[in-house]
Amino acid sequence: MLKDQVAIVTGASRGIGREIAKKLAEQGMKLTLVGSSSQVSGTAEELKKMGYANILPVQADVSIEEDMQRVVRKTIETFGTVDVLVNNAGVGFFKLTEEVTADEWKKIFEVNVQGVFLATKAVLPHMKERKSGTIITISSDVARYTIPNGSAYTATKYAVQGFSGSVAQEVREYGIRVGTINPGMVDTYFAESTQGLPEKKDWLKVEDIASAVIYMASAPKHMMIDEIVLHPFVQNYPIA
Repeated sequence: MLKDQVAIVTGASRGIGREIAKKLAEQGMKLTLVGSSSQVSGTAEELKKMGYANILPVQADVSIEEDMQRVVRKTIETFGTVDVLVNNAGVGFFKLTEEVTADEWKKIFEVNVQGVFLATKAVLPHMKERKSGTIITISSDVARYTIPNGSAYTATKYAVQGFSGSVAQEVREYGIRVGTINPGMVDTYFAESTQGLPEKKDWLKVEDIASAVIYMASAPKHMMIDEIVLHPFVQNYPIA
C-alpha cells in the first residue's frame, strides 16, 4: 500500500528516525531524510547500500521555517509529491524545574513543538491541494500524564498532542489524516543516553516504534488512527 509513496522523516540521523526510514524504505517508499547534521547523509548512504535508490538526505533545522519550506520544496522537485510526513525530531532532558535554564526551555520548545508546527505547516498546502496525506508525530506517553523532573519535556508533549488534535479537525475535510505515536521507555539515544545498554533490554525497541508508523501510515483511507500508545511490560505508568 505504501509502495512508491513519498515520505519526509525528520530526525532521521539515528535511533528511532533511522529505523523509521529503514522500515519505510522496505515498504518501497521514496524518502526525504532530514537531520540537523551531516550525519543524515550517513543514513541515506546506508539505505542506498541496502538497495534503496530513492533516498534524498537534507541537512536542515526543524525549528527554522525557511529550512522546512526548503525540505518540502526539494522533496516535491525530486519525487513529485509528499504523501507522508513523520515528525520524529526531538530533544529531551530531565531535571528539577528550578534547574532548567531559560535557554534550555526555549531550545526544547523550538525543536519539539515549533519543529512539528513548521514541518506540518510546510506540507499542508500541498496535501490540501491533493486532498490526501498522512501526518504522524512521534510524541511520548507523557503527553497523557505528568512526571517529576520533566516539566519542560512534558509541557512540549502536551503541546504537541493538542496541536495534532486541532490540526486533525482542520484538515479532515481534505482527506488528510493526523495522528501521534506515544511510546513509553525506548532503548535509544534519547536524552544523551546510549542505545543497547543491558538495563534497557526489556524496553521498547526502535523497531517497535517504526512498526507503529507503518501501521498508521498504511491504514485504509476510511480509517483514522488518532493515537497509538505503547509501553514495555516492565514500565508502570499512570492511566490518564
